[in-house]
Order: sequence, then C-alpha cells, then structure tokens
Amino acid sequence: MKLASYTAEAGTRVGIVVGDTIVDAGIDGTMLDVIRDWAILKPVFESRVATIAGTPLAAVRLEAPVERPGKIFAIGLNYADHIAESKLGTPEHQVWFTKAQTSVNGPYDPILIARGTATPDYEAELVAIVGRGGKHIAAADASGAIFGYCVGNDVTERLWQHATPQWSLGKSFDTHAPMGPWIVTADEVRDPHGLGIRCFVNGELRQSSNTRHLVFNVWQQVEHLSVGMTLEAGDVLFTGTPGGIGAAMDPRRFLVPGDVVRCEIDTLGHIEGVMVAEG
Repeated sequence: MKLASYTAEAGTRVGIVVGDTIVDAGIDGTMLDVIRDWAILKPVFESRVATIAGTPLAAVRLEAPVERPGKIFAIGLNYADHIAESKLGTPEHQVWFTKAQTSVNGPYDPILIARGTATPDYEAELVAIVGRGGKHIAAADASGAIFGYCVGNDVTERLWQHATPQWSLGKSFDTHAPMGPWIVTADEVRDPHGLGIRCFVNGELRQSSNTRHLVFNVWQQVEHLSVGMTLEAGDVLFTGTPGGIGAAMDPRRFLVPGDVVRCEIDTLGHIEGVMVAEG
C-alpha cells in the first residue's frame, strides 16, 4: 500500500494512493498514528480503497510522509563507489550522523540554499521508516521492525559538513531532508536490497546504482542502531548514497538557484525539488 500525507481543502490528511488518485484514509490523525496502529488500520484502509473514489493527485499537495519524526539518522560512506570518490577507506564500523527535524521537506517543495552558503550538494537515498521498532533487534529480525520505504535526498552543505569532524550541522539545514512522495509499506517491497536508485540534475543523470551495493544493508543498520537506542514508530533512517555527488566531480559541481534535482528509486517513485536562494 502507498500511504501519503497530503494537503487539500480539508487541511492536511493521511491518504492512500491508488494509481493517480488519493483516497482519504478517514482518520483524524497523522502518519505517526497510522504507523502505530497499522495492524488495526490496514484492513480499514483496504476497505476504503475498495469503496471510495479518490481525488486526483494533481489536485492535492503531497507533504513529507512523516512531518516531525522523533529521530532522523543517516549513514555515511555506505556505497563502495561513493567511498572511492570521497577518497576514504571502507569504514570498519557504521558511520552515523543526525539530521534535524526542521530539515524535513516535502517531496516536491523548493530546497533552500541558505544565505552565505555556496556548496549545496545532492545525495539520493533509500529511506526506511521504522514501524514496530524496538531495542536490541537482531539483523535476522530487522525486517519486522520497518514499516515501509520512501525516496530521500540527503541534501548537504559541503563546506559546513567538512568544517569539523562532526557532519550533523552541514546535513541539517532547513529543507535539506526532502522525502516521499509516499511510504510504500514493507509488505509491498519485500526486499529493499535490489532497487535501482538514481539522481538527475536538470535532467542529467548524476547518480545511478542499486541498493544491493549497500556496504551495510538495512537489516545491519537496524541491528547496529538498536543496540544503543530504542527505535520508535516513525523514526527515519537515510540508508546511504551512491557515487556521483557534485563535490567529487572535477571541477566540482555544486547546486545553484534554479537547478532541478530529481531522485528516484524503483518501486517507490520519485521526488523533485527546485533549488532556491533563501530570501
């Protein structure tokens, strides 16, 4: 099932995407409520899809599927080609950083280039949304902890990222975590480790890989994170980006106002944002 947060005349709602339409889920709550109560709500949503006509997607505004995640974690250096272009060795341990809640952005919303900065970059990523979650989750059991998947762009201000050993500031600028366009529930994805992933800038293919090339796969990521913290419903995990970033090109090609960045993943759909200078 494809589940989206969207805004229409009735306000911001949760909906079920069916083809090029969206069916109101019929609940007064957010996507976090849906994730927490999914076992109860799934058959209700299936019934609504079978009996209620949808609204054209073109008539609504799609929002980030989870507007205010409790936690946003992202892993770095997790594709071999990206590690090579970064001129760093393959990490022995998983390299994690956080992104601020305020970096969350809608799938088709503008992406801000902050005043006084000039090195924004793109990173297409598979995003996993935690469902049942928990602590001390073994890799063999990790698939049961994930609610679903979507497309993400780990937009990065490179000068800020590399100004210090800690990356979180350079990864947390406002609007620098666009995601969506909806969540595809885990039962429809089955195995997230075989999905084509691509990024285009102004129609030019910049990144092209497959999630089978993750150094640490999604299950290993869940196992590692859950050693030290309880993963909760709606937590967001950016699972790594492949090679092809602008910072690794010669000469470097950072994003500028007017650039259109499209990230897409097989089965999950695409997101697309225009770079805009902050006023």
